[in-house]
Amino acid sequence: MSSINASKHLITVAVGLVVAMTATSGAAQARGGQRSGKEVVAAVCSACHEKGVNGAPRIGDKKAWSQREAKGLGGLTHSALNGIRKMPAHGGNPNVSDYEIERAITYMVNQSGGHWAEPTDKASKIVPRSGESIVKAQCVNCHKEGLNGAPKIGDRAAWIPRGAHGMDALVSSAIHGHGGMPARGGMADLTDAEMRSAVIYMFNQGITVVK
Repeated sequence: MSSINASKHLITVAVGLVVAMTATSGAAQARGGQRSGKEVVAAVCSACHEKGVNGAPRIGDKKAWSQREAKGLGGLTHSALNGIRKMPAHGGNPNVSDYEIERAITYMVNQSGGHWAEPTDKASKIVPRSGESIVKAQCVNCHKEGLNGAPKIGDRAAWIPRGAHGMDALVSSAIHGHGGMPARGGMADLTDAEMRSAVIYMFNQGITVVK
């Protein structure tokens, strides 16, 4: 009888451990999906990128990262997800989500002279952001002073020629990246509609006649 009770006790303990492990794993995954770029880099990417091991661009090396920044977040994310040269897919950690990879890349770019906005959780976004709010949060980093060849906001002579091929063409360039501008202005979570709103807002500022 005592043997049966002991067996039942062991089974109960085992079931309890399985439930606890499952719950812990689920909680970890939930937290993992919300990790910031800084957290992902500290946990995974810094192993190579902190010192520049195996040819990895070292965090803080502006020259090395500026060359990669030109590929835009989409291009860099593709390389990180699939692996490139000595870097394994997902940085060697399959538990890092695509979303976390985007955030980690953005963090490293920004620590190396970039001005990208960290992607936000698409699932949590409910109300589309206005063109004005997007421009003030991100686009002004280059378009306010005309950095890297970006047309300055309010510069009529710079914006009129860019609208010659229609607004669709202008928006497409912004979505896919053009010249020194990364895809979606370095803000990967922007929808096509939000990009259009931001482009139209800046274009209108450039063609409005000030009385």
